[in-house]
Amino acid sequence: MEEEQSVAKLPLIEAECSARLGISNIDYDQDQHGGVGSLDSAGAPVETRSTAVLCICTFAAACAAFTGGCLASYSSLAESGIIADLGLTVTEYSVFGSIMTGGAMLGAVISGRMTDFIGRRRGAWLLDLGRLSLGIGFGLTCYVGPVYLAEITPKNVRGLLMSISQSMTGYGASFTFLVGSFVTWRSLAIIGCIPSLLLLLALFFIPESPRWLDYIENQRLQQNSDDNVLNLFRRKYLHIVIIGVGLMVVQTSDGLCGFLFYMSEIFDSAGISSTLGFILVAVVQIPSFVLTAALIDKFGRRTLLMASATGQCLGCFLTGLSYFLQDVDWWKEASPILALIGVLVYMGSYAFGMAQIPWIVVSEILPINVKGSAGTLCNLVNWFCSWVVSYTFNYSFSWSPTGTFFIYAGMCGFGVAFIAKLVPETKGRTLEEIHASLTHIMQ
Repeated sequence: MEEEQSVAKLPLIEAECSARLGISNIDYDQDQHGGVGSLDSAGAPVETRSTAVLCICTFAAACAAFTGGCLASYSSLAESGIIADLGLTVTEYSVFGSIMTGGAMLGAVISGRMTDFIGRRRGAWLLDLGRLSLGIGFGLTCYVGPVYLAEITPKNVRGLLMSISQSMTGYGASFTFLVGSFVTWRSLAIIGCIPSLLLLLALFFIPESPRWLDYIENQRLQQNSDDNVLNLFRRKYLHIVIIGVGLMVVQTSDGLCGFLFYMSEIFDSAGISSTLGFILVAVVQIPSFVLTAALIDKFGRRTLLMASATGQCLGCFLTGLSYFLQDVDWWKEASPILALIGVLVYMGSYAFGMAQIPWIVVSEILPINVKGSAGTLCNLVNWFCSWVVSYTFNYSFSWSPTGTFFIYAGMCGFGVAFIAKLVPETKGRTLEEIHASLTHIMQ
């Protein structure tokens, strides 16, 4: 009975969220939600105003994601210049390459509670302070952005807008690969400040999440909450936590940070021009991100995730095979081409879904009453796995390039199985419908 009442309230919740933002949800009756010809209190068309609000909100989240992409790929471009100018050893550069993920773990620890305490919009203001420690800023915004967009966008365009925003991480990486091929590592660091300034400006024009406002209001009235770490392991939420944490492990344990942070070393050891390799990676990734945004609400999250993980598995296998051919001294002339194809397949496949969809799904499946602690846990796991991969990649690569990439191919294969078995499809459903279906599974 309680579940039926909850489901019955879903249109009202969705309508209230739309009203608070000035967004007309086209999934409902236009007469009830200010259809195309309606005017707001200022006399402006509701549809025009709501589109502008969503565009600004998406732009703000996209700037945060773009900055993160620049940060993630920076060390890959800067590796040779930094080592040459500063004379770093392998160990010292491994610390440099992985220290951002350490800072991101600190940001992850406070991200969930922070978003519940001061809201989604103002949480991103801390990015400016986070520039003092890039990892902390990235750890904050990579969670705040998807949650904010998930809570403000109508269900019929949620996947599209969130995919566009999250794809900006890849666009930032591609931008860094292209620009970094022609400028010094110091100039590249300065250029990376531009999207942060744009984000700072956009924050003056975006509203607060209506779902968070309702949550805070209910908290004041009820004076109770399920939002603590211990409650995450109750039967009611355990299934959701497993999905969220599992997706974070799948996204980061497939060797991505190794590819991003040490791509120049991969190209050099395979006998490929780093400049050519970086440009080709950028060229391959951009259409993959566009394709994901176009298809995510048509084919769904699960289908694209499985296709992406399968492609990553193939890319890791081909890259490992190229080094194996070098090891056995057989068909060595084909090894550089095979390594390049492997890297391009991997990065293109990552851009096709794994880059953005795990964060989209996590922000959709977490109930708002545990979103703070659950989001912190998922974010922390994500960055811990990223730190492990980025710190150990140089050592494992020195031990055996072949073995390193075959191990990551196995992790990608595990990701395919995990997604097929546990990850739900969330396209075309309100957040409340998603939460009701997942919590019902464990009751």
